Amino acid sequence: MSSSVSSSPEPPVRVLLVEDDDLMRRSFTIALERYGYAMRAAADGLSGLELFRAEAFDLLVLDVMLPGLDGIGLCRKVRETSLVPILMMSARGDGLDVVAGLEAGADDYVVKPVDTYVLVARIRSLLRRATYAPAPAPGRPADPEGEVLVFGDLTIDTGGLEVSLAGSPVALTPTELRLLLEFAAHPGIVLERHTLLREVWEYGWDGDSRVVDLCVQRLRGKVGRDRIETVRGFGYKFRR
Repeated sequence: MSSSVSSSPEPPVRVLLVEDDDLMRRSFTIALERYGYAMRAAADGLSGLELFRAEAFDLLVLDVMLPGLDGIGLCRKVRETSLVPILMMSARGDGLDVVAGLEAGADDYVVKPVDTYVLVARIRSLLRRATYAPAPAPGRPADPEGEVLVFGDLTIDTGGLEVSLAGSPVALTPTELRLLLEFAAHPGIVLERHTLLREVWEYGWDGDSRVVDLCVQRLRGKVGRDRIETVRGFGYKFRR
């Protein structure tokens, strides 16, 4: 009698939701659990920070307006030790809190009220960035081990997804890394904001270009201010 060995199922993605509105927190938790996510939730920033430090999570969803430690402060605290993907929720889509959240290190944001399918779509996009494997450049055969790209003192290992500057490792969030890889695949070519929104954030034409500008700003601070040139009225160009 033959026996077969079945592979273990993939563990569910662990998501930490920090939202002070009881009804919204419960409804999002139930909805995301139905999509297969393993949920943990907190009602304020300090409780969320304690949960984050006590357990391992694959992604965080943080409301901006939280009692005690707000979502911006919580995002900054998380970024001190972790590159975990972070999605911010804001009740004021055109407000300063969106900019502050992105500057604090968030990868993306949604505006409340938000439909569950939109929230799930943004979560899936963030998770894809966290496990991103770049496609080979046009005209080049696929290399399962990737390649090492060198731009002056900046080195990018596309296989190991590692970046170093002057020999020192550079810690990048999944979104920052995906953005850098997109630039490195097109050196010397102007990439428009809507192109970057589509390729990196997976937005359509209605995406908010502020996420691009602020992520570029953070990336410049890590790989060199002069590495990414602003082309006014068009977008950005990565210098060879």
